[in-house]
Amino acid sequence: MTQWLYDRIISLLVPLALFRLWWKGRLNPAYRQRWGERLGWDLPTKPCMIWFHTVSVGETVAAAPLIAAIIQKFPEHRVMVTCTTPTGSERIHNLFGDQIEHAYLPWDRSRVLRQWLAVLQPRVLVIMETELWPNLLAESHLRGVFVMLANARLSERSAQGYARWPGLVRPMLANLDYVAAQDQATAQRFVHLGVDPSRVGVLGSLKFDAIRPALNRETLREQRTGAKNPVLVAASTHPGEELLVLSAFSVVQATLPDALLVLVPRHFERGSEVAGLLNRQHMAWQLRSQMQSLNTDTHVILVDTMGELMQWYALADIAFVGGSLLPHLGGHNVLEPLSLDIPTISGPYVTNFQSIVEELVQEGGLMLCEADRLGDTWNDLLRHPARSQEMVCAANRVLDRNRGSLQRHLDLISNALKQQCIR
Repeated sequence: MTQWLYDRIISLLVPLALFRLWWKGRLNPAYRQRWGERLGWDLPTKPCMIWFHTVSVGETVAAAPLIAAIIQKFPEHRVMVTCTTPTGSERIHNLFGDQIEHAYLPWDRSRVLRQWLAVLQPRVLVIMETELWPNLLAESHLRGVFVMLANARLSERSAQGYARWPGLVRPMLANLDYVAAQDQATAQRFVHLGVDPSRVGVLGSLKFDAIRPALNRETLREQRTGAKNPVLVAASTHPGEELLVLSAFSVVQATLPDALLVLVPRHFERGSEVAGLLNRQHMAWQLRSQMQSLNTDTHVILVDTMGELMQWYALADIAFVGGSLLPHLGGHNVLEPLSLDIPTISGPYVTNFQSIVEELVQEGGLMLCEADRLGDTWNDLLRHPARSQEMVCAANRVLDRNRGSLQRHLDLISNALKQQCIR
């Protein structure tokens, strides 16, 4: 009864979802495109044995090495990769091109997903992190698809939210064949919600195995920031955080007037909003998409382009990872700058990456600070480069210790695929 009611509610919400896409399309026109895929009208063109669902950019980046390994190991099998956002779609195309099939995941309506699965005919479905949809899991299970939740993470707050709906959540989780948890705390939360312990394992985080891009940091710095020194990168910021970051940057400017801040909002379509804030703060700034070269009086570069974050991290003296200064956000991936040997700071609100952050902080490879201490923390690290180097070395110890999740995920998927193929 609960599942039936959920299905009816989702169907009734479709007009509202379409209006939301149209509204978001004011800032990003891509939201007004490809609605047929979201509605399930545009079905897959050919069967795919292996199906990855990566949600958006962060999950796509985490899954990329695993998808690449699957493509290499099973070249005879087609791979489908779905997501839900235009930015995720763009990243999938950039990473894999025509090596894979790609589409938006249809909204979670049982009839639509039944048709989708009938055409796609997957044997294995790999869902990244915590993208759990009752009808998707139910219909996949009915067709005998091996459903794996990869790189799974579940905060205590999210677990409490799921626990409020046991009539919907327990049957949904029963359709998971395996939960590959990032850490023991996540594994225990899934077991507490009703997943059989025999179907839960701690495989670690795929983010530790992310492919490190080959970047010439000196050349990048010369091309993009010239003689500016130091260069601070504040990435993945959300509404309310940019003002806090600019306030902290003013503390650095008071002692280092030639400092440069590279500001990278989490959602690039917020560029005009952040530009207005920079104007109100009387900052000399340039927009990345319109920048031919850096003006001598520029103090802030506002990045409004996709796919360049690692390049900006590479030229930083210190990186700050946003989504962490306000309690409701939960943090973003601190491993990206750390993998490039960049001293890294985060705010204190990091529930999305709690275990990773705790290990890094304990080892001395990451600093957490409140918004009102960010400027002083930047200054302190800039005055003591030896301390920054110690952070880099400590972070590398943690990264080296935690690598290997990719192979564990690959082995699990390979075994599941082989079992499915002999059924």
